[in-house]
Amino acid sequence: MDGIGVSVSIEVYRDAWGVPHLRAADQDELAFAQGRVTARDRAWQLEVERHRAQGTTAAFLGAAELGWDTFARRARLADTARRCFERLERDDARTAAWVRAYVDGVNDGLAEGAGRAPEFTETGLAPGRWEPWTPLAVWLTTHILFAGFPTKLWREEVARRLGEEWTELFATDGPGTSGSNGWLVAGGRTASGAALVAGDPHRFIEAPGVYQQIRLACPAYDVVGIAVPGIPGLAHFGHTGPVAWAITNAMSDYQDLYRERLRRLPDGGVEAYGPEGWRPATRHTETIEVAGGEPVVVEVIETERGPVIIGVDDEPEDGTSDDPAAERGAPEDASRDGAAQVRTSQDRGPRDAAAQDPASGWEGVALRYPPRVTGLLGFEVLPALLRARTVADVDAALDGWVEPVNVVLAADTEGGLLHRVAGRVPVRHRANSLRIVPAWDPAHAWEAAPAPLPRAEVDGHAVMANARGLAAPLGIEFAAPHRADRIDALLGASADWTPESITAVHRDTDNRSAARLLAAVARVGGSEGGSEGGSEGGQALAGPSPAGLSPAASAVHDRLLAWDRRMDAESTDAGLYAAVRGAVVRRLAAHEAFASLREPAPYPEVFRPWLALGPRVAYALETLLVAGPVPAGDVDRIVREALDEVAAGEPPAAWGVTHRLAPWQALPDPDDAQWPGLGGDHDCVLSTSSVPGWTDRSARASAARYVWDLADRERSGWIVPFGASGVPGDPHHRDQLPLWLRGELAPVTTDWQNLTKEQG
Repeated sequence: MDGIGVSVSIEVYRDAWGVPHLRAADQDELAFAQGRVTARDRAWQLEVERHRAQGTTAAFLGAAELGWDTFARRARLADTARRCFERLERDDARTAAWVRAYVDGVNDGLAEGAGRAPEFTETGLAPGRWEPWTPLAVWLTTHILFAGFPTKLWREEVARRLGEEWTELFATDGPGTSGSNGWLVAGGRTASGAALVAGDPHRFIEAPGVYQQIRLACPAYDVVGIAVPGIPGLAHFGHTGPVAWAITNAMSDYQDLYRERLRRLPDGGVEAYGPEGWRPATRHTETIEVAGGEPVVVEVIETERGPVIIGVDDEPEDGTSDDPAAERGAPEDASRDGAAQVRTSQDRGPRDAAAQDPASGWEGVALRYPPRVTGLLGFEVLPALLRARTVADVDAALDGWVEPVNVVLAADTEGGLLHRVAGRVPVRHRANSLRIVPAWDPAHAWEAAPAPLPRAEVDGHAVMANARGLAAPLGIEFAAPHRADRIDALLGASADWTPESITAVHRDTDNRSAARLLAAVARVGGSEGGSEGGSEGGQALAGPSPAGLSPAASAVHDRLLAWDRRMDAESTDAGLYAAVRGAVVRRLAAHEAFASLREPAPYPEVFRPWLALGPRVAYALETLLVAGPVPAGDVDRIVREALDEVAAGEPPAAWGVTHRLAPWQALPDPDDAQWPGLGGDHDCVLSTSSVPGWTDRSARASAARYVWDLADRERSGWIVPFGASGVPGDPHHRDQLPLWLRGELAPVTTDWQNLTKEQG
């Protein structure tokens, strides 16, 4: 350690769950300690993330990773991270040194961590070396798809195949996005008189987990929180003692896709057609190594808008395009409001249409995202959050936040409360937020200054759950209001909340999104009382005996209308509802109205989760039951047929029998039977997402849960799905899973006397 200027003041303690509690003489030593302990606990996870950021995972995981590696190279993730770190060094050398100290710690601990992790031996991977910019690259990689720009590809296909009027038909917090719950209860509504901050981030569940419980203590601060392995500090969830904060995804739109016209020059270079005509694009080639296969050479092209991520390989051999779109120049109007919103290239004349140039070559799609444009990633916020003592400190620090765009809640011991959006959202034409827009049209350029960020006062309590609300001016698609409304109702039912009682909100399984399908079930059975509003407090929907259904289907109908609407793992009625829902989704997706959308979209496989018709129908079911191209009579027929289908089959099992955890692992575990059943559903507060109609397995759920108590930090609690260690066989590899399944929290221990000091 002396060689890198770090003393031996570092101390590592562990609590009963193996969570590391670190203290050191100064902030850089502490960052070193955080990097080192993370490498020891999570070496395999860190190296997978480093390789993902560099686009080198196929070199040890095989050809299946080529799609991601190609996207990572062409999106310039690693190069953008280098740029951002260079700017950080220029603008804030102190924070850059802090990040370097973290990286030094990772490098110091990797060999030991890799020696404990069997995955390195299994794949033949040797631990590499982290660069100062690697944490920034990991952060970019973690969030590059967070804002869901591939949804614009889906809207493009819907408009082209189904019709412009249906562009936003499938708008939903769908399978490709990440959400969260979060809530703040002011001191006037708690038993202690001090605020509580609680919630849970919803992400694709990975093993090891995407979050890491940790404590960071030095003379400048003492903070407990939930970190992202590979990133210094506590970006999302932290409690310094005097102040605590938490975030959710704001569902903002801050990434754009541009349709580019490209042409090859005689010397092999590339030009792109923009508002000023043909301009040089940068290009080079990179080689992707593939375990068990031949290396793959990919061309990387970047225009003045951004890196070309789609269509690089579509150059015709003769240098001319056979794409009919090339003859039109610009795509059809990219907004829902028609030609009055965005003029096409035909409206503007020859200068604005690349198709007027007989030497035009081919089309691609470029991605424009703020860190690539500005060189800013917001890492200077991270140490400032650790030093925060008040809500005002958190607020001031977050003014520098860039990506992802978050809704933030914070509270302090002085009674301060904060509810705001943090991040950088470009100001540009609304069409940019909807579809792919023409690169040559100056109307789609970004303005120099970003959009103003909304904030709100907290009146008793505040909720953030990805719904349209505070961040509405900054986005297009938001989560349905069910989670937010349910949390709001639960919080409003008491003025005496404690850290223990508020965990009941985490566990709530009321499925408000079921109301519309239950109303359709009631309607086709001739029942009354099947209102869309559903039942409050678990009261059953009721009505007279069904008409026009078989006796078996009538029995299913009656059970559904008597169901309490809770997606409990042990509930056979919830299993019955899920079976009927799945049958409805499959039949809707098979309807002739959607025939044009069943053909795979012509985009890279990495975007497939956003482009498959089945998941889109599943997550937009509430809308499609009452709107869209499927006639109402056909919707009723589909619901009746679904009831008949389920009635004729084996009785569905309890929900948790089929609704089992399905975590992502870089090396899949052959023992799939080990993963437990879950309660909850996509729109429940206990959010556990599957793909109705195709699988009940849940790949997305709470990646952590927390309660921050501003009265007594030791009454706070936290949990992750698995454990503090990423090493198979370690006592703390999956010891938190039983608590996580029960909706319980592990205690936050802050008394050093109650922790165990590591030796060596």
